[in-house]
Amino acid sequence: MKRLAIGVAMAAALLSTAVQAHQAGDFIFRAGSATVRPTESSGNVLGLGEFKVDNDTQLGLTFGYMVTDNIGVELLAATPFSHNVGLKSTGDIASVKQLPPSLMAQYYFGDAQDKFRPYLGVGVNYTTFYDAHFNQTGTDAGLTDLSLKHSWGFAGQAGLDYNLTPNWLVNMSVWYMDIDTDVRFKAGGQQQSVHTDINPWVFMFGVGYTF
Repeated sequence: MKRLAIGVAMAAALLSTAVQAHQAGDFIFRAGSATVRPTESSGNVLGLGEFKVDNDTQLGLTFGYMVTDNIGVELLAATPFSHNVGLKSTGDIASVKQLPPSLMAQYYFGDAQDKFRPYLGVGVNYTTFYDAHFNQTGTDAGLTDLSLKHSWGFAGQAGLDYNLTPNWLVNMSVWYMDIDTDVRFKAGGQQQSVHTDINPWVFMFGVGYTF
């Protein structure tokens, strides 16, 4: 009987340890697919309408640290996103790459031992644009010297972790990023600048490891 009691106590201790996750001092690394879906708007481009920016999916990476059992900070990174840029009347005229690292302060709901840990975050986004160039359609129309101004803006997120073990979890999250830029180019040798709001939603699905 005594052995049975000891065995039950040990099993209970192991079980309570197994469900512990998202504790103060934990680092959380997540990786998965991240899809950027712009909700763009811009000024009228040479009388041909607004810019259109397509979606792209890349490897998303987040690095988090739990300051307390409920408060965390997180950095979003990713492999470079590549977008085709077009106009309704002409189709795609250019392409550009961008990286949108974001730093977030987060609040996790529930307790450290909960398997489900929903969270909300607010923070700041910095987006850098590079490798911007017109395609053949754009150059045939006399467009050259494309560049985009880098952007600082607000970022928000909502997410959910499901803890499979003390170390492994699955994650889904959605981000909103306030990204605006000035698109600069020459048309027939004349300098142009069109203010453009990109303001994408980012959807991420992946797995995570806590240590």
